Amino acid sequence: MDIVSVAANAEGDEIEVLESIDVLPVAPEDQWKSLFDKFDSESSGFISTERFRDLLAAHGSELDPHKLEVLLALADGNADGKICYQDFVNLVRMSNKRSNSFRRAILQGGRQLKGAGALGEEVGLGLSQRLVRHIAYETLPREIDRKWYFDSYTCCPPPWLILAITIAEVAVFMYYGLQLDRWVLQVSSPHFLRGPLPYHPQLRIQAWRYLSYAFMHAGIEHLGLNMAMQLLVGVPLEMVHGALRIGLVYVCGVLAGSLAVSVTDMTAPVVGSSGGVYALVSAHLANVVMNWSGMKCQFKLFRMAMALVCMSVEFGRAVWLRFYPPAFPPCPNPSFVAHLGGVMVGLTLGVVVLQNYEQRLQEQSLFWIFFSVYFLFVLCAVFWNVFAYSLLDVRLPPTP
Repeated sequence: MDIVSVAANAEGDEIEVLESIDVLPVAPEDQWKSLFDKFDSESSGFISTERFRDLLAAHGSELDPHKLEVLLALADGNADGKICYQDFVNLVRMSNKRSNSFRRAILQGGRQLKGAGALGEEVGLGLSQRLVRHIAYETLPREIDRKWYFDSYTCCPPPWLILAITIAEVAVFMYYGLQLDRWVLQVSSPHFLRGPLPYHPQLRIQAWRYLSYAFMHAGIEHLGLNMAMQLLVGVPLEMVHGALRIGLVYVCGVLAGSLAVSVTDMTAPVVGSSGGVYALVSAHLANVVMNWSGMKCQFKLFRMAMALVCMSVEFGRAVWLRFYPPAFPPCPNPSFVAHLGGVMVGLTLGVVVLQNYEQRLQEQSLFWIFFSVYFLFVLCAVFWNVFAYSLLDVRLPPTP
């Protein structure tokens, strides 16, 4: 969409011409708010292109260079000599990520918009558009964010990451199923832990196992529950937040899961993607609870209860398996602590990521706080793995 199209589609005929304009404050967080106030004050919404250009010339150095370029193009491409509030909002939305100050300003200014119906009232949508709208209502609590996502989503790139991880997990499970000739409780086979993927405390020096264990599962019952939650929650989240952010939460959950096991359940092996899955699901559920009134998905209470039931069943299965007599003692069955590590990542780092989908994460102080805490945990866990096993004289099971 070009500048002229945005200006042509704006509904600015309902608003009066703005008579006066002040100087923008120097503080970056107040710049957007002040400019929006000039559009919104006294039910006004127009500003002359001359005054708009003067304002940008005086304070352009304090604005993001990309937004400055876009706003100058808006002023240059407007033939009727005035710019309306909706033009301004639509155009700045075209940037990939909105800053903190811009989001706050748009939330205040958005309340004054006229003739802007809810996304749910849109009619004549195709199947793909209805799917995108459904996902917007599933994951985003603010109407203005849902509209922005609906207008900007292009399915390029598609949600490939979660699908690729799931396909890889199924392929690994099928391979071991044929090799072991066992599909239920594969972990009871003596050859199950001999591969290059599962985490085993005797092989913890092989660093890749702290992540690769996620591709192996104890049996079809383990894979089925994880895969269902991974697809039903992970794919919509990736469509909204992108592969990079969802991948960050997922990988952090997987790594936290294996490290938590190595610290708290030192003799147990680990298999399964539960750390990453629980990080995504717990982050999503926490986001729904924290924005309960804004979430407009249907049957949200029932669906949240079902998600908690699935998580509880899977966690209960893992606890039962851990304390069930192992088929080949003294090596115990896989640990359940990875689930708890994933939940902790989801309730901290994951929530920050999901709540700020339209903002740059590097601008979020809370993101850096939780990321620093996570990094400190990883660092301490690494030292624990290097020194604690020998200092505590832990008796490890033999190498598989």
